[in-house]
Amino acid sequence: MRDAVFGSLKVRLCGGSDREGGGTGPLVVLLHGFGAPGTDLVPLYRELRPPEGTRFAFPEAPLELDLGVGESRAWWLIDMLKLEAALVRGELRDLTRDVPEGLAEARALVTEMLDALERELGVDGSRIVLGGFSQGAMLALDVALRTGRPLAGLALMSGTLLAEDEWLPLMPKRAGLPVLQSHGRMDPLLPFSIAERLRDELTKAGLAVKFIPFNGGHEIPGGALDGLDELLRTTLR
Repeated sequence: MRDAVFGSLKVRLCGGSDREGGGTGPLVVLLHGFGAPGTDLVPLYRELRPPEGTRFAFPEAPLELDLGVGESRAWWLIDMLKLEAALVRGELRDLTRDVPEGLAEARALVTEMLDALERELGVDGSRIVLGGFSQGAMLALDVALRTGRPLAGLALMSGTLLAEDEWLPLMPKRAGLPVLQSHGRMDPLLPFSIAERLRDELTKAGLAVKFIPFNGGHEIPGGALDGLDELLRTTLR
């Protein structure tokens, strides 16, 4: 693994010809979730079997949090008191109309990072799979919808539908894009029913969605990794 800075973001590079992002292979970029360290998703690269030479980039979110659980980072801030109160009351956490403060800034940072990765690693956007977990999945989808960057595929693991008034009209421009979406039926943070709605909206807009539900919570189980593996093998060359 090699640490580097692309744009304004610290990135961990793995895979490739030297296990440090070397070579000319395609690229997988995965964004971690809220409250996780920048290294949170790095171990996934050893559990996947993508085409030979595939490189992986794991960017670190810019915001440092003080959650009392070691290194914690975020792409944008979440009102934790409001979240905890909703969980205690057993309320459905419907974020479909939310446009989080800080989302635009995070999108700009990831877009800048992708530009730098393409330029410095010599990889075209059409050979990049972009994805993430939870908040990272939401950000990956936002980047895909609001930019014209070519992508090989999109991986949305335990994400949700945000900003529907803005996202839904943008979805048809990504018609045909292969998407892996996974979600736990018992996810206490981001309701399964809204993940189903996101799947339906993406499918209606013409994206090629493979939806993997699982009997679990807010996590990335083996079935989701199998689906991600399939996405990488079928879209990357």
